[in-house]
Amino acid sequence: MTDAAVPAASLLVVEDDRELGPLLVRLFRGAGYGTDLAPDGQAGLHLALTRRYDAMILDRGLPAIEGLDLLGRLRRSGVTVPVLVLTALGTLPDRVAGLDGGAEDYLVKPFEIDELLARVRVLLRRRPGSADRLTVAGAEFDLISRTVTGPAGTAVALSGRESDLLRLLARNPARVFTREEIVAQVFPDASSVTLADTYVHYLRRKLGAEVVSTVRGVGYRLGQG
Repeated sequence: MTDAAVPAASLLVVEDDRELGPLLVRLFRGAGYGTDLAPDGQAGLHLALTRRYDAMILDRGLPAIEGLDLLGRLRRSGVTVPVLVLTALGTLPDRVAGLDGGAEDYLVKPFEIDELLARVRVLLRRRPGSADRLTVAGAEFDLISRTVTGPAGTAVALSGRESDLLRLLARNPARVFTREEIVAQVFPDASSVTLADTYVHYLRRKLGAEVVSTVRGVGYRLGQG
């Protein structure tokens, strides 16, 4: 089979299976992608933080750092590489947890090679740079610099936690997040859900009241302005 790879695309495979990991590397390199292999979560975290990749293929049951824990750390660190979770954990709650945890796609083992390559091609269509920017209430949110630039060209800098909260909402514009969900994903070490209210207030103060909408009795979502 001939697979038309995106030129110079670079992949990171995080897979601890000693047979599957090298097999995936050979598969992707044969399809024309530059590919690195991390055999555990700690190695995957190091590579993803120190090198730039166009997509990541991530197992869940990893030693050292579990797959979704690794993904959460990367998202909180501002790493926006598109991620395909490739795992044997295939129940509906497992798939929902992976997508809610920041993955763009989720594929269950065993898998068909053609489908895996097709899904990777979909991830790579996000290049160049689209994974680093989001549209927020008519403004441009740069995930790398953590700034929001309005139509008039005025840029507003955000703190790390403000940026994490805005990224969560902007990546899921149709979803309403409860305060508990926001705290679990953005402030995992916090003990009070009121932290969600506090940082929504900070975002509104910096970017305008319309940036975050309140859904009474449920929680918050991205504003529709």
